[in-house]
Amino acid sequence: MISGRSFSALALALALLLPVPAAPAATPALPKGVTAGPSIEGISEYTLGNGMRVLLFPDSTKPTVTVNLTYGVGSVHEQYGQTGMAHLLEHLLFKGTPTHADIPGEMKRRGISYNATTSLDRTNYYAAFPANDDTLSWVLRMEADRMLNSNVSRADLDSEMTVVRNELEARENNPANVLLERLRSTAFLWHNYGNSTVGARSDVEGMGIGQLQDFYRTWYRPDNATLVIAGRIDPATTLAKVQSSFGALRNPKSALPRVPTIEPAQDGERTVVVRRTGDLGVVAAAYHVPASTHPDSAALAVLADVLGHTPAGRLHRALVETRIAAAAGSWGETLAQPGLFTAIALQPRSGDAAKMEEVLLAQLEALATNPVTDEEVAEAKQRIANNHDLYFTDVNAVGMRLTESVAAGDWRLLLTQRDAVAAVTTADVNRVATQYLRPGNRTLGRFIATDTPDRVEVPVAPTAASVVAGYTGRAAVDSGEHFEPTPANIEARTRRITLGDGLKVALLPKRTRGGTVSVVGRFRFGDAESLAGRDAAADMAGAMLMRGTRQLSRVEIDRRLEALQTKGGVQGGLTGANLSLLSRREHLPEALALMAQLLREPSFPEDEFEQLRLQQVTSLEAARTDPGSIASQAMALYFDPWPAGHPLHVDTIDESLERVRALKREDLVAFHRDFYGTSRGEIAVVGDFDAEALEKQLQELFAGWDSPRPYTPIATRYHAVDPLVSKLPVADKPNAVLLARHNIPLRYSDDDYLALSVANRVFGGDSMTSRLGNRIRQKEGLSYGVGSQVNADDSIDGTDDDGSFVIQAIAAPQNMERVDVAVREELARLLADGITAEELRDAVSGLLTELEQGRASDGHLAGILQDQLFHGRTMKFTAAREAQYRALTVDQVNAAIRRHLDPARLSVFVSGDFDAAARAAAAVPAVAQPPQG
Repeated sequence: MISGRSFSALALALALLLPVPAAPAATPALPKGVTAGPSIEGISEYTLGNGMRVLLFPDSTKPTVTVNLTYGVGSVHEQYGQTGMAHLLEHLLFKGTPTHADIPGEMKRRGISYNATTSLDRTNYYAAFPANDDTLSWVLRMEADRMLNSNVSRADLDSEMTVVRNELEARENNPANVLLERLRSTAFLWHNYGNSTVGARSDVEGMGIGQLQDFYRTWYRPDNATLVIAGRIDPATTLAKVQSSFGALRNPKSALPRVPTIEPAQDGERTVVVRRTGDLGVVAAAYHVPASTHPDSAALAVLADVLGHTPAGRLHRALVETRIAAAAGSWGETLAQPGLFTAIALQPRSGDAAKMEEVLLAQLEALATNPVTDEEVAEAKQRIANNHDLYFTDVNAVGMRLTESVAAGDWRLLLTQRDAVAAVTTADVNRVATQYLRPGNRTLGRFIATDTPDRVEVPVAPTAASVVAGYTGRAAVDSGEHFEPTPANIEARTRRITLGDGLKVALLPKRTRGGTVSVVGRFRFGDAESLAGRDAAADMAGAMLMRGTRQLSRVEIDRRLEALQTKGGVQGGLTGANLSLLSRREHLPEALALMAQLLREPSFPEDEFEQLRLQQVTSLEAARTDPGSIASQAMALYFDPWPAGHPLHVDTIDESLERVRALKREDLVAFHRDFYGTSRGEIAVVGDFDAEALEKQLQELFAGWDSPRPYTPIATRYHAVDPLVSKLPVADKPNAVLLARHNIPLRYSDDDYLALSVANRVFGGDSMTSRLGNRIRQKEGLSYGVGSQVNADDSIDGTDDDGSFVIQAIAAPQNMERVDVAVREELARLLADGITAEELRDAVSGLLTELEQGRASDGHLAGILQDQLFHGRTMKFTAAREAQYRALTVDQVNAAIRRHLDPARLSVFVSGDFDAAARAAAAVPAVAQPPQG
């Protein structure tokens, strides 16, 4: 499960697009014991007799449902010596109850996408699935069962311990993450907001099962839970299901504990220094700010955007554009109690750290002499409002976003905070900047004593109830049409045409929530001969497309996209350029015209080129000491069949650095001149648009621009590679990475690919419920993440067959040998025994459900249609493919396994700090052996 803190920005201002407000939802008949609360903007609140809150957000547009259960317990509620308890308990609640013995397995069989997260103030469990009454009933019964009846056993704790420890180790591989955790623990002297959500290693390893069970019984209870159900639901039926599942649950007799600690005002600068191996320099500054219900939170959210936005933010302009830093940003927290406002900057190890710190602090603490302008505030508010507007078109996303507002005190804060941001003035932003971003309220890298303390008293915030009292909200967004994403319905609604000589287009118009429309495009050019030696220029030129045109600067492009309420853009690579955007019906024509300008007229500004070069150099240098990058690079080099100079040849890090450093702006200009064009490729559009007008515009914008180098696919072929075992040491990294691979002659069109994809789903397709996940994570507790994948070649003519089988895992270095053994044993067992009929049934059912779920997303569907255009396929191919999955037999799958998979052919690459692992093993005292005889 994912763990982390709530660093999300405030829920923000919604710009209504429809002239006629949507009709309010009808109040469903209430089951006995259920009372109705406020109903605002399509979200309705109910309370069960036991105090559990229920939020229903119906929307018939997408055939999906999200169930999100939030408990008011996080790391802030842990006691001394018990850090990490909330997160550890989150893991154990997937271990089952007496009634639900295999929760992950049952979810997989039902095709449910699920996870859980632990934060400072809350823990949430969520499940998403295609709308289905039986699945919804099962999810509600399961959540009600594990609320009070989870096993929380000693055996489960022991098996999960290494997994959680491995998650902790994985987090510590990231220098910025390590620094931010130390920064937080220094900023808070007393409050538990200073603790890492994952917890102290000693606390986690010494956790008593009795303590954990007491914690579970204390906090997991109906009156500490809020259940959100969003998507295609009938409110009356759903409320009855909720009451049936949760209504009989009883709360403990004791009241919920209070968290009385109040962090005192900081009385001077604080310092924290982290010294670790690595190739990044990082500086960060944190300042105490009020809780999310305080009026200043809205102005602080705008300030964070003014400072931290890329590319228009002050930190980017002062640090990145000047190439002092490779990246910079800022954010504010929206928590139930006073939190932090944080800014960060990163640079290569060779950078000027003192200069980066000086400029960062000057930008943060000199706003009194260089105040924020009206224009900056207006642009920030627009960006924030657009983000809120965009996610509010997806009720499932809102169902998840409500988690943070519930944790802060009340779900309606999602809307009141949005409105508060809309009302923020420039004077408000400058006032909070000078009030909170002061040296005496700062935690940085040094401590300096002062004769004149500079204390900042964080004001007391009002209660959430007082902030939302009497709030009625705005009109709900129009939900669009009811659309079933079956292959037959998609095919019936899709029109395919060819513009010009070779621009293939698929159009699927339909009414969507908020009038959204998704566009995916791919424009193709070049061949193996013409692209030889041009790969570095191709990548850099493609990455520069959004950084300036002849008419627009990078900042102006960003502002234009915000004004058009459009997300996405264009990028390019070796053999083509991609277009991807999410816009609105009324803005689509202008958004597409902007995309065409970005593709045709990039100016490749010299300063942006140098910024990008610095970022790429920084990334490449950081990869030298990252175990995942080291193992991945070694594997790619070993399996590379292409000679130097070939477009697909793999470079070493040193070679890549040399190429990037040798590039000139003129190389990018030349590549664009020699290759770019949009007359050949594919465009797919799904959503709310005028098909006739769009066809005409696509013809005008894209069909007439030919590439000087027409596209010819680069042929790829299977090649055998001898097995190799490579151990790649890296110092001071507590998490190791294993990658294993062997090649397979395999095409996407092969029947064996279908059989192998199902076999892989059983073997390693899920980190918890597959055979690898069940043994290595669930039973032996060695890894937080383990899995496998089967890759097949998918050329236009169906002749290329460059397939592969790959396994990946992370673990502590001292556990990697056990992971390697387990992987090989499970693969040998797969070949010897094959899969069972039950595993085949569950794998096919889950796979088909995931495919159905994917088609419910307009952006994903547009990607499917674009890919089909390239390969000359339609949704009839998809329907036939799914029928083939349903018809698979155990004998077919097991025969494919034995034809293609072979443990003896695996090459294994392991990277980690094995010297530290050896020292750790040597430090463990020997266990006394009983006398022999």
